[in-house]
Amino acid sequence: MKKLLLILPRLESGYWGHVSKSGKAGMVRLSLPTIAALTPPDWSVEILEARTTAVDFDARVELVGITAFTAELPSAYAIADGFRARKTPVVMGGFHVSVMPEEALAHADSVVIGEAEPVWESVIRDAEKQALKPVYQAGHLIEMKQMAVPRRELLNKNMYATGFNTLQATRGCPYNCEYCAISAFFGRKYRHRLVSEVIGEIENFDTKSFFFVDDNITANKRYAGDLFRTLIPLNRVWGGQSDINFAFDDQLLSLYAKSGGKYAFIGFESLSEANLNRMPKSLNSPDKYKTAIKRSQKAGISVLGSFIFGLDDDDPGVFERTVDFIRKSGMDATQFHILTPFPGTRLYDEMDRQGRIVDKDWGRYHTSDLIFSPFSMTPEELMRGYYWAFRKIYKLNRTLVRSLRSMHNIAPRASLNFGYRKKAMQMPALS
Repeated sequence: MKKLLLILPRLESGYWGHVSKSGKAGMVRLSLPTIAALTPPDWSVEILEARTTAVDFDARVELVGITAFTAELPSAYAIADGFRARKTPVVMGGFHVSVMPEEALAHADSVVIGEAEPVWESVIRDAEKQALKPVYQAGHLIEMKQMAVPRRELLNKNMYATGFNTLQATRGCPYNCEYCAISAFFGRKYRHRLVSEVIGEIENFDTKSFFFVDDNITANKRYAGDLFRTLIPLNRVWGGQSDINFAFDDQLLSLYAKSGGKYAFIGFESLSEANLNRMPKSLNSPDKYKTAIKRSQKAGISVLGSFIFGLDDDDPGVFERTVDFIRKSGMDATQFHILTPFPGTRLYDEMDRQGRIVDKDWGRYHTSDLIFSPFSMTPEELMRGYYWAFRKIYKLNRTLVRSLRSMHNIAPRASLNFGYRKKAMQMPALS
């Protein structure tokens, strides 16, 4: 039987996506377990987490598959080069290599551009014939019916600190934010699986809790409502990503909570209308933020807010304004990111055209480093402010206040807060 080795590479720098000292990673990423499920049964499949396990370049396998976020590419390319030096063919996929296939083909025999479902069997059969094509790309986006169920049994469950059971119900995003690669990869058409198929996958989970990795689980309110209603009898506990609009729909908000939705990740992004209009993310309105948070919390849903620093309207005062807002709003947890122009986005194309991108070392593209010239502050002001905001928000007393806001949802809220506090305390303490 031929063997396929699927590898998730390491992130070498930054504060996100690392394995803890205890050997634990964060949430399960579904790409490789899904590829394993798409692989014909006459092949054996192994998934290797290079974050915790050394890569054996002499492993006897017929094909190696690698996927990576942009910041993981230095590790991914090194792994690919190591196998190809030993004449083992390598195929790569994912967001970055889909928009920069020529770069990836300097390290891999083949690249899968876009969604793998329509082309993966062709990759496998061509590999059997030792006749891999340089590029595999479907001419259309898939209809999300009878989706392959990720082979979670191939993962080491003990290495994941939280969220072992993750799943995807939808793909695509109806919005088109300039900094986001989702639309470029999955398209702006919002597609969804049959509710019955999603429920069937959840019913087979071996834990009560799970996380929707969808970029916006509530973007289609009718679909979200149907899904949440069907979830209610299962008595599960879950979280997902959403925009702020769900908080202003009484019925959807109630269904989110009744179905077991205990927390929501919301991209507030900025307190500046000018920044939001430029993205464009006009569905966000800073005037509505506090109300959205309070309505969500009243329904029993904790709110994790995400903010971006370094947008063109951000001056040196943005850090104190944002920290003050978070404190006054009662937000349950917060994460900050440095604006990062990922290849394939409109932001990258525009900044590259303007000559504002100062570093194309992909290993620094992890949203906690600065790789472009800011518009309204110096690079030093941006990085100092980023570190200051993180450490200020996650001072011990503030972390405790948020964690103990209510006994309801205290476990996930405390876990989020102390997890982010750990990252914050790793950042420079600047006076």
